[in-house]
Amino acid sequence: MSTPEPGAAETAPRETAPSDPVSPVAAPALTGLPGLDALAQRAITLMVPGRRVILGITGSPGAGKTTLAVTLAARVTELLASDAASPGDGASSGADQRGTAVHLPMDGYHLANATLDRLGNHDRKGAIDTFDGWGFVALLNRLLVELDHTVYAPSFDRSVDEGIAGEIAVTPDARLVIVEGNYLLVDQSPWSSVAGLLAESWFCATSDEERLRRLVDRHERHGRSPEAAAEWATTVDGANALLIEASRPRATIVVSGVDASIIQSAR
Repeated sequence: MSTPEPGAAETAPRETAPSDPVSPVAAPALTGLPGLDALAQRAITLMVPGRRVILGITGSPGAGKTTLAVTLAARVTELLASDAASPGDGASSGADQRGTAVHLPMDGYHLANATLDRLGNHDRKGAIDTFDGWGFVALLNRLLVELDHTVYAPSFDRSVDEGIAGEIAVTPDARLVIVEGNYLLVDQSPWSSVAGLLAESWFCATSDEERLRRLVDRHERHGRSPEAAAEWATTVDGANALLIEASRPRATIVVSGVDASIIQSAR
């Protein structure tokens, strides 16, 4: 994702910011950590030959779920390719489940800024009612059944603070979709439909202090003053975190947003 020029948001009439996702280059890199490979192997065991499965990663703003999802998708694809290239090594968990993994952020379903203006909730962008939840659930259903052609999904471009239609291509060889976002396990319609579509759900957890530090840094990098960054992180992001943290018990496991280790098997 591209990053807006510093100071861009300062000249705007209203400060706006996307909700949670941390750019993979902005958060601590998880590549190569022992916890990542264990998670990748766990994800591979969820795959079913001839089917596509969806793994959900959720967590509060600043927890690191985007970095985890992006890195996990790359590592799973790497391991599957390695298994497929060496069939003589015996039956591995991935050898008969060849394919790729793809990262799919929920943020592509942000409502357009013009729509938020019309609805009067632009100053809470990132809150649960500022997303097209029904559209997001419909996409997940499509991904589970439309296996013979490419399914296109929206991304989110921070440089323009808008969703970009059709930028993510989920090709037929994508057998694991790693979807991440704030509200995957929230018990409100239509979000309550998401859990039943997931093979597993992982809650990415990071201390409040570290999350706040990341959020303030992120908002400053996207053009906010230090004061405005801290205000948004503690008010808008903070209110969203209360709702998201309440969904934590619904997750299959809890994963560290710092080192990718499994903190807790919730159920």
